[in-house]
Amino acid sequence: MKIQRYRIELVAEKEGEYKWDNRSALSHPRQAAEWFRAFIGNSPQEQMAAIYLDTRLRPIGWTVLFRGTMNRAAVAPEPILQAGLLMNANGFFLAHNHPSGDPSPSAEDMAFTKRLKDAGEIVGPRLIDHLILGDDDSWVSLKQRGF
Repeated sequence: MKIQRYRIELVAEKEGEYKWDNRSALSHPRQAAEWFRAFIGNSPQEQMAAIYLDTRLRPIGWTVLFRGTMNRAAVAPEPILQAGLLMNANGFFLAHNHPSGDPSPSAEDMAFTKRLKDAGEIVGPRLIDHLILGDDDSWVSLKQRGF
């Protein structure tokens, strides 16, 4: 029997670069919410993205992980953690938008956040916070809500 050989690569893309003072930490959810809003905030479909950070909470990379419909995106922890592991990230902020404009977390949002947090504590990188973006400047931090 033959066993296929595979290679996993992390590819940096030029489009979607975001300017950041690389000495500054990304430590507050408001900073992260502003960042995410620039890329997924006003999308007509639900999207999930992550900003990966080094040990000093400085951004090292970001990616859009999932795209869904007007009210749902099928998500799983594995690709989120895998991207972070490939970037040698220590932690990450996760965010998704609610095209309805209401950033209130659903039961699914809370259950997924707990599952992802638990998985990240075991294999890394760790989830710092999960943000939900609504209309205009509205957003919710699940960490601040106790999740």
